[in-house]
Amino acid sequence: MLNYTIRRLIIAVPTLLFIALTIFLLLELAPGDPVANQPLTIPPEVRELMRKALGLGEPMHIRFWKWLVQFFWIEPQVFIDWLTTTSSLAPILPDTDFFIACGNNTAAECDPRILSWQFRSPVMDIVLQRIPQTLWVVGTAYLVAIVIAIPVGVYSAYRQYSWFDNAGTFVTMVGFSVPPFFSGVLVIVIFSVQLNWFPSIYDTMHEVNNWDSFMFQIKQMTMPVMVLALQITSQISRFMRASMLDNLNLDYVRTARAKGMTENVVILAHVLRNSMIPVVTVIALGIPQIFGGAIITEQVFKVNGIGEMLIRAIEANDIPTVQTLTFIFAVLIVIFNLVADILYGILDPRIRYD
Repeated sequence: MLNYTIRRLIIAVPTLLFIALTIFLLLELAPGDPVANQPLTIPPEVRELMRKALGLGEPMHIRFWKWLVQFFWIEPQVFIDWLTTTSSLAPILPDTDFFIACGNNTAAECDPRILSWQFRSPVMDIVLQRIPQTLWVVGTAYLVAIVIAIPVGVYSAYRQYSWFDNAGTFVTMVGFSVPPFFSGVLVIVIFSVQLNWFPSIYDTMHEVNNWDSFMFQIKQMTMPVMVLALQITSQISRFMRASMLDNLNLDYVRTARAKGMTENVVILAHVLRNSMIPVVTVIALGIPQIFGGAIITEQVFKVNGIGEMLIRAIEANDIPTVQTLTFIFAVLIVIFNLVADILYGILDPRIRYD
């Protein structure tokens, strides 16, 4: 297993470099100008100077190389400085317009960080500020969905064509088919406008420091978590049910029952473990979506998370932000794909990577 993990990590390096190059080239081909939103009264020569100040006057391969150095070398150094700094919780940044990450070096030896053209600050700093909001909503929804989906899928398969299975199939089909922009507006109309149970807009500035503030946080999370959990539960429970049905009629299940094992042991210790292999893939590959945010849901409920940040960056043609966020999602997918493969060997001893 260790040798397999090392091999996969080595293979991941050229994979991520290829993904980074693809993202960079696609954004280069995308239409739009980062200074297009500036007033039309700006003279053309000044507009061109602004483009050069953003680094657009250099050749394409130079800009790609600088971005790689910034992402893989400079940003980790800043993060390490942030972790080792005890006097402040903020990254060590000098008071300049270029947000130079210097450490103990002189200004001439400093390298610039990846700057957002729209927010005028390092992209990774904004990401770290917004991740807690995304994890509060999307992370909670994912955990709730897993806790609900696996038992529902197991029992639906065990009681195939029962009233519970038919009801679960109907609910999951509705949850999987209805888009979040419709279900989000629907729950706002019902639970916020009509019943006035929950706030319709998520307050991202809210701080949890006592029991009352914690209860308000739960109330404002309820509707977006409800919308996301319904969709995620529908997907995972359908995979769980289908995988359980594939295993329930196999020979090893009949053999276990013939040996006198109780039904709970047969289902939970044998069938469930083997059925989890395809479900682990769905869960592991869905975890990067937690960090990526739920773009539509965050827009509907005004959650100031990563998904909303990506939408604003796309609208503003903020290439450094779009490029960095997209590549972060790719890195997470590669990592959790490896995690899923390792879990296969843990769940099924027959799987070997030698």
